[in-house]
Amino acid sequence: MNKREAEYYETTENLVARCKLCPHECAIPPGGEGICWARKNEDGTLYAQNYGRTTSLAVDPIEKKPLFHFKPGTEILSVSPNGCNMRCPYCQNYTISFKKAVTREITPEELVTMAKEYKSPSIAFTYAEPTIWFEFIKDTSKYAKEEGIDLVMVTNGQILEDPLNELLDIVSAMNIDLKSMSSEYYREVLKGNLSVTKRTIEKASEKIHVEVTNLLIPGDNDTEIEDLSKYLASIDKTIPLHISRYFPHNDYDRPPTPIKTLKEAYEIAKKYLYYVYIGNAPMDGTEDTYCPDCSNILVERTGYNTKIVGINKGKCSNCGRKVDFVL
Repeated sequence: MNKREAEYYETTENLVARCKLCPHECAIPPGGEGICWARKNEDGTLYAQNYGRTTSLAVDPIEKKPLFHFKPGTEILSVSPNGCNMRCPYCQNYTISFKKAVTREITPEELVTMAKEYKSPSIAFTYAEPTIWFEFIKDTSKYAKEEGIDLVMVTNGQILEDPLNELLDIVSAMNIDLKSMSSEYYREVLKGNLSVTKRTIEKASEKIHVEVTNLLIPGDNDTEIEDLSKYLASIDKTIPLHISRYFPHNDYDRPPTPIKTLKEAYEIAKKYLYYVYIGNAPMDGTEDTYCPDCSNILVERTGYNTKIVGINKGKCSNCGRKVDFVL
């Protein structure tokens, strides 16, 4: 595959390349790489060295992303880069996010052809952090648009405003991780920037379909659910919130989130948001969607088995309220 020069950088003194893709704004010397490994400086030119290199390819239920309100019940071709621009110590995909993994080469055109072969109406950039694959996503969009295939991202939201605006013109949906409401926790523990993720949520919500995931970790963020829910409601009460159960991974060995804590968080979030779901913990009714006006069940979910039961021509079959779905 031909080299792909990176976008969003500037070359400074001594051929140092200053990356302008994410809030780290890495100053990369010749021969060096950014924190995400995606970008390498070769004699003052920054290259997307991860271009077309994938660690994972799979066909998933779209609910696995999780995206519950975007084309429910469909399958989605999922593809992953290698690397990340955060360092969450509990990451379940750390073997492809924090470590250089074996990759295979795929072109944007091949990826779209594969989606057509598997009859997938969408492609998800997921598993590791897709924003570091900016150039590959952008190039893929040209082929996807020709075939009517939607692009989806599962992201930490750590991206600067200009490249974000470009992505919002080519991506149809995002699930964005909002990991904490503490700026200090983001900075010290996760090596990220809370204000950047919040800006991504706010701007994306204006243009595309957005859902938010919060991994509820005992002792870290399990007292923040009210603040988080109020914040999302201040943007749009229809943003679906996925409260996900933590399990020990990577550097974290503390016990999983108690079911009682998840139930309490669910009840708190429901006071502020129309759509709240519990993930990674089977609890009756907490993955189903109900009409905010009349409580009619719109979509039933058991695991990844999804049934649309209460939607007729884009409206609640009981009260006629327009549903908050991309169907």
